[in-house]
Amino acid sequence: MTKNKITAVLGPTNTGKTHLAIETMLSFDTGMIGFPLRLLAREVYDKVIKKVSLDKVALITGEEKIIPTNAKYYLCTVESMPIDKELDFVGVDEIQMCADHERGHIFTDRLLNLRGIKLTMLMGSNTIRPIISNLDDDIEFINRTRLSKLSYVGHKKISRIQRKTAIIAFSAEEVYAIAELIRRQKGGASIVMGSLSPKTRNAQVELYQSGDVDFLVATDAIGMGINMDLDHVYFSNLKKFDGKKLRKLNLAEIGQIAGRAGRYLNNGNFGITGECKEINADEVDLLENHKFEEIQSLFWRNSNLNFESPFKLLKSLEEKPDRRWLRKIHECEDEKALKFFLRDKNFENIKFDKDKLNLLWECCQIPDFVKKTYGNHYEVIENVFKYLTSEKGKITDDYMRLQLVKLDKLDGNVDSLSNRIANVRTWSYVSNKNNWIENQNYWIEKTKHLEDKLSDRLHEELTKTFIDKRASVLARGLKQDMEFDTKILDNNEVIIDDQFIGKINGLKLELDLKKGALETDIKSLKKAARQTIGPELQKRIDTIIETGLIELNEDFKIYWRKSPIAKLQAGRDYLNPNIVLIVDDILETDQLKKLNNYLVKWLKNKIQNVLSSLIDLRNLKEKNSSIKALAYQLYENNGVLQRNQVTDYLKILGQNERKFLRDQGVKFGRYHVFLHKLIKPEAVSLRTLLWKNYHQKYFNLKPPVFGLNFLENDKIKNRNFMLLCGFEKFNNFYVRIDILERLFVQIINSNSEKNEIKLIPEMLNLLGCNKDNFKKLLKIMGYKVIEKNNDIFFKYNPRKSSKKVSEKFVKESPFKVLKNLNLNQ
Repeated sequence: MTKNKITAVLGPTNTGKTHLAIETMLSFDTGMIGFPLRLLAREVYDKVIKKVSLDKVALITGEEKIIPTNAKYYLCTVESMPIDKELDFVGVDEIQMCADHERGHIFTDRLLNLRGIKLTMLMGSNTIRPIISNLDDDIEFINRTRLSKLSYVGHKKISRIQRKTAIIAFSAEEVYAIAELIRRQKGGASIVMGSLSPKTRNAQVELYQSGDVDFLVATDAIGMGINMDLDHVYFSNLKKFDGKKLRKLNLAEIGQIAGRAGRYLNNGNFGITGECKEINADEVDLLENHKFEEIQSLFWRNSNLNFESPFKLLKSLEEKPDRRWLRKIHECEDEKALKFFLRDKNFENIKFDKDKLNLLWECCQIPDFVKKTYGNHYEVIENVFKYLTSEKGKITDDYMRLQLVKLDKLDGNVDSLSNRIANVRTWSYVSNKNNWIENQNYWIEKTKHLEDKLSDRLHEELTKTFIDKRASVLARGLKQDMEFDTKILDNNEVIIDDQFIGKINGLKLELDLKKGALETDIKSLKKAARQTIGPELQKRIDTIIETGLIELNEDFKIYWRKSPIAKLQAGRDYLNPNIVLIVDDILETDQLKKLNNYLVKWLKNKIQNVLSSLIDLRNLKEKNSSIKALAYQLYENNGVLQRNQVTDYLKILGQNERKFLRDQGVKFGRYHVFLHKLIKPEAVSLRTLLWKNYHQKYFNLKPPVFGLNFLENDKIKNRNFMLLCGFEKFNNFYVRIDILERLFVQIINSNSEKNEIKLIPEMLNLLGCNKDNFKKLLKIMGYKVIEKNNDIFFKYNPRKSSKKVSEKFVKESPFKVLKNLNLNQ
């Protein structure tokens, strides 16, 4: 008897085993390859149809069947391989999966029972070599050595992991948590999980391969032949839940995943991150040299089942293997489901003949894609079986429509979308079973369309959730030293490579920092901005200096185009404040110096121009001691003195000296000696602002509205500040001191009889107050008010004040201790 020809192509990852199998298959007239993942089957199908005409290639998975009438080549998941076909070539990829706790028996069945007429090829790890040697076939071993070196690099924090890296986790929750961390620290990551639909997975992979993101977060699904341009693989964990218990990965499994690092001739690294426990030196040596413990036994289950009765079916499933290197797999999910339904009361009245038992077994093999809702899966099996054993013998359109309408929703987060896709996959599987459903072609198309639609939405949601497009674009541009396309819009928004990164307010870039932004976000944004915003800020500084279009506002800040560029701080005295720039740290030292020098000069000129009479008094070179004494008093008291406080100085001033001071802007009034130019609005605003800045308090005090000469307000408690603003206090009344002098001039110039002065409308107009308030003011100022024939007269009648009161008034005068005023009393 002629033995079957088997070629076993064995070796670590990145050795081109799958590529060799595809090329070998295509060298025969007919062939088939079984893959461990639907994703892989689809990926290879897409490659093969580029080499062979579409009508010769079939794709067969649980949820997708493309089977042209004249198909010559079949690309399948291992479970879906049609075992009744006679083909020249048969291949099985990742054959070491025979030792898998969940699916091993399927691979073992293919290993033992499926053969190509001319050649059977088994691709996988060297660990299964001794077992293959036991087969009673003509076996040729082809050893493939890795094309590049794989090295262990130890532990590294996620924040320090370099680009072109995959981080491996073993649950969706872990994957999402790591992806979120990478989004915040690195700009984002693509996600690859076995549960993703091919469309979502391909879209996520394309994000990585295109360079939009530099990181991949994946489950161990990545270990099964998914080829990507990875330099590094880091494990966040070395334990996984295998459906029954949490167990540590064996070295072969670690090696399978780690081997995805490095591609073709590029060397790869693998390491650990997060809370993952260290890999010891001996294990590292074995991993780097691809030396793993040989597989001693394979999982097996009888595939020659007896459907004559429920008892015989269960007994045939319990049958034990007859070879020492085979061991019966623990009760699988389909077995559990079968036993459940055979003892279910709902099925008590069903007479299970051979056909019905076969049908029930097929229904029990519907995959549980959702997994989270255990009872729901049994409900699906029960409903499908009932429809198939009904009078019609098929699942109705109405039932299918009802199932899908619940799933045809595009709202929700990653989890809810993934859950919907898993449910759609169930109905896609059911639709693809021959003669199970009415209008089969319609529902195959409908479920595929819905899965694609949900997959697109899931891809969008994954991208939105786990990729900060802006940070990703900037990070890529920075590492590749790209020239950024920068636009500064009319509204000062900054757009770099179509990404909004913030606004330029004046000379400061205000970054648009998202919630949860880390230092790395800020650094990459600033680095990108420095490359592009720097010249714009330099241009703005030049414009400021050329035009001088800046202003000092009440908040002590200097503004340019409604944005602050500097602020005042207390200096050595109130007329010499310090300046602190409000600019971006992008600016260079020489630019800062240039701007600072200009603003210091600008502010000095402003103070000198607006408060020139005060500055002139300070700089007076006059040697006359009387002039110098009064000038000093005026300067120290901000240009306003009550006359009774400087009586002694005034007595010794001659007419020439008074004329000299008048020429300097000094006004000698009845109540005050003051610099009249300082009472103008601009001067009052600047004086009070500088004074508050110097003391760094009294910020709530505001000068009266400009244009008011008379003010009645019993809530103003700060008499000293009001005098600073040019107003004298008379009980609850405040009168501007220069208006007070003009009133006094009117009184002197009036034609009075018996020292009685007639109140005329011009006096009321000058003060801007009503007649009653004017009368009250006159009485406070020491005048007696007399009313005759509807006219009002007033006569000076000063009250005698005791020396004691006068001394008290002088002692408490603000002008003696201006620098230490406490205006809150």
